[in-house]
Amino acid sequence: MTDLNPTTTIRILTTGGTIEKSYCEAEGTLKNRASIIRDGLIAALRLPYTRLELESVLNKDSLEMDDGDRRQIADAIARTAEQGEPIVVLHGTDTMSDTADYCFGKLGTPAVPVVFTGAMKPMGFIDSDARQNVIEALLAARLMPPGFYIAFHNRVLPIPGARKNRETGTFEAVAAKP
Repeated sequence: MTDLNPTTTIRILTTGGTIEKSYCEAEGTLKNRASIIRDGLIAALRLPYTRLELESVLNKDSLEMDDGDRRQIADAIARTAEQGEPIVVLHGTDTMSDTADYCFGKLGTPAVPVVFTGAMKPMGFIDSDARQNVIEALLAARLMPPGFYIAFHNRVLPIPGARKNRETGTFEAVAAKP
């Protein structure tokens, strides 16, 4: 019988953003410091058929990113895609679709699924959507064909063609620019 759930390696590229912000008690601030994904989220997941490999590309609020940072993310995606395994990119929501569009423009359709996700509230908050979005992105990375996507709030949206709706606090499909 064919194993319908073979073990899959998924490469996670972290870039910072709200999903990775941590509270500094001394300063009373939320900031991107070091990636907290491995110990704060990944360690708590039960994924017997999935091996996760993490790489920190950046550790920035997405509002502070520029095209140099996006080029660095695109380069990391291109290099990682050569390994032939799905990719999840953790990114701040404010400019996530800008970075995904940039990567699509630079790389075209990748050889593997590349799924961007993030969170509206930091992972450490009790009502954070981080865990849900990461789990959904991991599953989307296993199931979607090669291409760029945003997985967020139980939806998978193709890139180009997605944007953050600040009023609803989630992502939505939009007509792709010609």
